[in-house]
Amino acid sequence: MRVYLPATLPGLADLLRKAEIGPAPLRAFAVTPTLREWYASGDLEELEYVAMTQAARASLRLLAADPDAPRRRVVLAADVPDENVGHNGGFSEPTVVEVTEPVALSHVVAGHVDDLLAVSDIAKAVAALSAADSGDDDARFVVDGAEGHELLWYATQELPYLAG
Repeated sequence: MRVYLPATLPGLADLLRKAEIGPAPLRAFAVTPTLREWYASGDLEELEYVAMTQAARASLRLLAADPDAPRRRVVLAADVPDENVGHNGGFSEPTVVEVTEPVALSHVVAGHVDDLLAVSDIAKAVAALSAADSGDDDARFVVDGAEGHELLWYATQELPYLAG
């Protein structure tokens, strides 16, 4: 199953150093049966985009927890065995899954990272997260604005250059 793991650039560097993402369990995002039911008319590519977007939003929260991390969202796409993935998010969180084993670097198939041009908007979104969570509509607008920046795709052999 393809899963999307939220990360930061320091988290990416850690993955490359340890050759795995862990410890498990890991919160990730994927095309689940619930998501397929929710978006019945979406094709696989559209559903994967929804899962990746949710992982990018989770990356904002990781950035908020690490004030020293560069303000660029990171999402790692990995193919993991189906038996290592559980879904219990229901309709409230249709893309959320739990990966029950660490994810080996060899299972990572791509990285998705913000362009440097997005850094300012991502920093503003991270700063607005708390207020957005409290119901501030202006802050929600700022957080939602981060999604206006498409993540760039990177092949696995390019990831060390991003983490460096």
